[in-house]
Amino acid sequence: MGKSDLQALLSLSAAERIELAEDLWDSVAQEAAVQPLKTHEVAEIEKRLAEHRASPQEVVPWSTVKTHLQID
Repeated sequence: MGKSDLQALLSLSAAERIELAEDLWDSVAQEAAVQPLKTHEVAEIEKRLAEHRASPQEVVPWSTVKTHLQID
């Protein structure tokens, strides 16, 4: 993408830029959805699931996490 392409995109209205961003994000999500998980990702998911099953009481509610991270 050249500088003039970027300038043209930035000259779009805010609504048009938002729509473009949503379209781009949707295209990334569609691509990611068809990608198989890597071996280390599957291993991490299985490890975390096993940890949760071993100690389900260790769950921290999202509201507590938000408060800790000071997220509004």
